[in-house]
Amino acid sequence: MPASTRPMAEAVPTPDTLAIYVHWPFCRSLCPYCDFNSHVSEQVDHARWRAAFVSELDHYAEIAGPRRITSIFFGGGTPSLMAPETAAAVIDAIADRFTLDAHIEITLEANPTSTEATRLAAFADAGVNRVSLGVQALDDEALKFLGRTHSAADTLSAIQLAAETFQRYSFDLIYARPGQSVIQWQDELAQAIALSRGHLSLYQLTIEQGTPFFMAQARGDLDMPDEGVSAALFETTQDMMTAAGIPAYEISNHAAPGQECRHNMAYWHYRDYIGIGPGAHGRITADGNIHATRQHRAPEIWLRRVEGRGHATQTDEPLDTQSVIAELAVMGLRITDGITANNFRARAGVTLDEVIEPAVVKRLQEAELIVYDSAGLRATPAGLQRLDAVIAALFA
Repeated sequence: MPASTRPMAEAVPTPDTLAIYVHWPFCRSLCPYCDFNSHVSEQVDHARWRAAFVSELDHYAEIAGPRRITSIFFGGGTPSLMAPETAAAVIDAIADRFTLDAHIEITLEANPTSTEATRLAAFADAGVNRVSLGVQALDDEALKFLGRTHSAADTLSAIQLAAETFQRYSFDLIYARPGQSVIQWQDELAQAIALSRGHLSLYQLTIEQGTPFFMAQARGDLDMPDEGVSAALFETTQDMMTAAGIPAYEISNHAAPGQECRHNMAYWHYRDYIGIGPGAHGRITADGNIHATRQHRAPEIWLRRVEGRGHATQTDEPLDTQSVIAELAVMGLRITDGITANNFRARAGVTLDEVIEPAVVKRLQEAELIVYDSAGLRATPAGLQRLDAVIAALFA
């Protein structure tokens, strides 16, 4: 990797652990709220894609060096559309090139359509030990609004299959939908809690630029909940999930103790991870610097470049101290544990005391938006609802 032109305040030690993200970019259809790197393709050469994933993994294995792999995450797109043999080949290749943690988490995102749900057992045989279902809603009218191709009945069947196949599973719901009341959400969330096994991802609907929903809102065709309703829905979510013993450990993710998504925790704790596949991002420590990597987004270009040179890296940038601090803040303050003082020093090469103003800390503490002590820095529940403003004040 190229040497950094703006070195860290101190050299960053290379962690002995590593997470791996694999991006499958294809979907059967595109959802109107989604701004992920997803594409619809009628023809996918699974053998070519399988070989390409392994080739790009080889490239980054050489850069990362010997590490212990704590998690593998197949995301997308819709990874449950890939051939289970592809997941098996990637997992086997990782096992050949690294040391697998004794408690490794291997997650696959899946849609709860009947066709894909029946493939869960094959993915379990391939080595996947956790599944994350893109449920999004538990009634047919809401699913239709969100552009989902499965039904509420499909959802119940898929969750049942997941429960029979995996010890650990999760599913996503989107709330704060147009016209959704607090009472309606309470009923839907109660049903979700009853169906869950220690983990739920609960996202407020956000309108992302460039999506069909963004254009609908610009035309005035989308009547989103106002700030007061959104706040009430958020508070209802926190209260119900805490009462169920599945409290928030991140803004939108809730887990019983020990059921947190280990892969996402690697991101939020700002640990090293490799990203392979179209558009995948990575953070890899090498030569005392944290490097930001990104693969080419376009699936066909990515495939050709990997076949031609072994990888499709579009960006490989050593991050300066300020960039690392900004990323530590954005990622670390999302979780209830916050940013630990020791991890901040290890990853940024400077201490928290050196980069945040005491007067700002005092003001935010008096407003009950943050807690800052010898352990580190974390946002309060009120601070999490105003996180962008909190981060801007602390790390301007």
